[in-house]
Amino acid sequence: MNEAFNPNDLVVTETNPAPAGIAASSLRAPDGKRLRYAISPSALERTRGTVILLQGRNETIEKYFETIGELNRLGYMVATFDWRGQGGSERMLRDRRRGYVRKFGAYVNDLDAFIQDIVLPDCRGPFVILAHSMGALVALTASPRLVNTVERMVLSAPLVAFPPTRLIGTRGLHRLARLARWLGLGRMSVAPSLLPGIRARAASRALSSDPGRLARNRELAEAAPFLFLDKPTVSWLAAVTGAMRRLEDSDNIARLGVPTLIVTAGEDSVVDSRTAERLAWRMRSGSSLTIPYARHELLQEADRYRAPFLEAFESFTAGALPLE
Repeated sequence: MNEAFNPNDLVVTETNPAPAGIAASSLRAPDGKRLRYAISPSALERTRGTVILLQGRNETIEKYFETIGELNRLGYMVATFDWRGQGGSERMLRDRRRGYVRKFGAYVNDLDAFIQDIVLPDCRGPFVILAHSMGALVALTASPRLVNTVERMVLSAPLVAFPPTRLIGTRGLHRLARLARWLGLGRMSVAPSLLPGIRARAASRALSSDPGRLARNRELAEAAPFLFLDKPTVSWLAAVTGAMRRLEDSDNIARLGVPTLIVTAGEDSVVDSRTAERLAWRMRSGSSLTIPYARHELLQEADRYRAPFLEAFESFTAGALPLE
């Protein structure tokens, strides 16, 4: 990490100002790993409740400054944190650029610790989750634990399956990654040929059609490269595909009790939207919506795609977070 960077600081650039009143600090996960988090207050006199904002792989609190500020102006408090191994949170490997996690349950435990130690004591209820991509996969996995805490979940382009253009399916990919991890190769980077969706992320045009927001995010990455990652590792792949496979099981789906809206991007080349839509159909408390022609990062997209997503969020959560 940059020696001048305090893990509890936030990086601000000219094109990416911080929301008014946002404050960052850190907590300890159950296994002692340090997680950076931030709380941003409502900009209205009355706080409607708290949005728990969960990022995707290789994202960071700073990337969501714009969205956090908008939610604050709508009357929401926002609580968010960097997943272990990325952003300003503690990295798992000496090589900071490798995206690594040993077990997917570590992400779920991090979310649980954040809610129990920070959100419940320090934030105003009721609580809803707004999660993107990998963060949405964590939210779905944690859903049975969240039934009595979280009122609604809105999931943006959830990572419940990789695009179907891969050489092998999720089951084969999971078995291959588990075997490689068993052979001691868990810290190796994943071959790009196995994950076209991850390779697509390297091309900014696969993420968003908005040149201004893409330029802003590039400027942030150039100003603070220590917040970001390179390729995922074999161990990360084994953990994520394992979580995907568990969401194929009918008994596990039946336990997803938090009312959930899954929003997919019509031109997503990073995750498989059809699998996400099918999951919503199988959930007893799920529904889905597609934003036509949008790309993967809906909250970084052009306004013509981003605005409908935020309107859907407002509409779906209105019963839990009313504006009086």
